[in-house]
Formats: sequence, structure tokens, C-alpha cells
Amino acid sequence: MPARIEPFVNELNRRFQLFRKTPAFTGFVLFCAILVLNIIVQGPASFFSMRNLNTLFSKNTPFILVTLAQSVLLIAGSLNIAAGTKIALVNVIAIMGHEALGLPLPAAWLLGLAAAVVMSAFTGVCISGFGLPGMLAGYAAILMLKGMSVLIMPVPQGTVPREIYRTYDSIVLGIIPFSALVIAIIFGIWMIIKKTRFGKHIYAVGANPRNAYAAGINPFKTQMLAFIISGVIIGFAGLALTGMTASGNPLQAEDYGIRSLAACIIGGLGFGGWGSLACGLFGAGFMVLINNTVYFIFTLLYNWIPGFTVSSYWQNFVSDLIILLSLLMTIVTARGQREALRQGVRQLAKGGRDLGKQQ
Repeated sequence: MPARIEPFVNELNRRFQLFRKTPAFTGFVLFCAILVLNIIVQGPASFFSMRNLNTLFSKNTPFILVTLAQSVLLIAGSLNIAAGTKIALVNVIAIMGHEALGLPLPAAWLLGLAAAVVMSAFTGVCISGFGLPGMLAGYAAILMLKGMSVLIMPVPQGTVPREIYRTYDSIVLGIIPFSALVIAIIFGIWMIIKKTRFGKHIYAVGANPRNAYAAGINPFKTQMLAFIISGVIIGFAGLALTGMTASGNPLQAEDYGIRSLAACIIGGLGFGGWGSLACGLFGAGFMVLINNTVYFIFTLLYNWIPGFTVSSYWQNFVSDLIILLSLLMTIVTARGQREALRQGVRQLAKGGRDLGKQQ
């Protein structure tokens, strides 16, 4: 190996070994595996075409953003299964605020974004302030939000200006899907937040609220800020959904809450102080590509086998079965990672005590 290349290879290997110990590694491996399978099944030329990549991002950006919002809450030691009904509420407010109330389009969309933040803060008060279990509070919020959406928009209706959905479905500079740019910006903002004092506090509170309180951190305030940040991301997910569908529907995306939770776990996130938004990103990508891969596999079988027919229920069954197996694999791997971390801490503590005795 040339002398100039060897330091680079060693540094690359060192970084890879460090990455292997992170919670996101399992999700990264699963994502890469299904990505390779998708490329093989669909064909490299078809998969890497800008049209296909743009479709993948534009159709799934709302779900990916909801998963990122869910990731923030899981890190803080909470969850939100009502995220899907919240983005539906954003959607109907953005549409009806403009068409029914006559608000300017930007004002209607800001109103929808504000609604997501307010409802997320309300959920945060119920969970962090009053101590309601996250699943129970989320279920109650689903019923309430669904009722609000139907009151505002009884039936699917409305449109958005052509410029909105054409921009959402556009490709920036000919190489970057606009929807992918939205995801990258939100992920980048979180990476900046993560390095702040709040970013450190959210991990401390998620790992152990009592220890965080003893260290001078306010767990309620920290979790409320996490819910507000999550609400902002959910608001943008709702606006992305509006741009994608170019209409309003009060009963869409309800399953996003549970699906985003599954995506976070597949990506390697644990409940409280374990993982990062990269875990959610890998998990969401895995779930998106699973559905895509299964669809193309059944399409190939239909083309190869005369008379082969199968309902969409079987496609959903196969996809969900793979997701279930991936969840089990991720949970087992995460337990191993956590146990290795605990052993490392114990050894470090024991080494410190031995050193103290020698001195």
C-alpha cells in the first residue's frame, strides 16, 4: 500500500470501527441491504434515474419528516403516536384557511404549521406535565385531532396553486429533488441543535430524568422544548403532504404515528437518550424501500409467471413480515450494544478503583 494512502485507509477504518458501536449501525446495515436489493430488482438504470429518485423522495417525505419528529421525542424519553393525525390537521387547515376563510396562502400555511406546534405542546403537557402514559395520551389525541379535522373539512376537497405542487415535485439544479432538500435542511438544523446545551440536556433527560434533575436540568422544560421542535417538524411534514397531494383530506396519514415509531426502532433508536436522528432516517429509508422492493418483486413475478395474480393484501403482508423480522433483529442488536456499553463503563470504573488502591 502506498505511504500516502495508508494513513487515509487507517483513518477510514478507525471511523468505521467507531460507527459500528453507534446505535445507527444496525439501521444503516438494514438500509444498505434493502437498497442493494431494490437496485437489483428494479435495475440500476431505472433506480438511479432522476425521475425515480424524485418520486421516491416526493412521495415519502411526509413520512420521513414524521419519523425525524418521532426520533426527537424518543431521544427525550417520550413518543407521539398521534403524529399522523396532526399532519392531516395541518393539511386541512392549510387548504381551508385559504379557501374557506379567505386567508392569503402563506398565512393559511403558517396557521397550519402553528396548529401542529400548539397540538404537540398540548400533548407534551399531558405527558410530561400530568404524567399520562404516552400511548394513552396519543390515542386520545388521535380521536380529538381526527374530529377536529373532520369538523374543519367534512369531505376531501380543495386544491393548491400549480406553482406549489410543481415546486414540491421539482428537481433543484437538475440533481437534487426539492423534497430531499427539505429533509436535508431539517436534519442539518437538528445537527446544529444537537451541539447546543439543549442538545446535551435532551439526551440526559431521556436517559434518566431524575439524574438530570439532580444535575440541575429541568426535565419538564426540556421535554416540552422537544415536543415543540417535534411539532415544527410535523408542521413541515403536513405542508409537504399538502404539496404532494395538492388537495385536502382529513382522514389521511393516520398510521404514520405507529409506522414512524417502528422506523425509529428499526433504525436503532431506543426509548430515552439512545440513538440519533440518523437512526430515524435509516429506519424510514428502510421502510420506504421495503414497500418499493416488494412491489417490484411481485411485478416481476406477474411478468414472468403466466396467470400469476396476487392481491395487494399479500404485498402488505410480505412487507409487514419483513419489517417485523427487522424489528426483532434491531431490538436484539440494540440490547447487545447497550450491554457492551454497560460492561465498558463497569470496567472503566473498576480500573479507576484499582488505580486508586495502587496509589
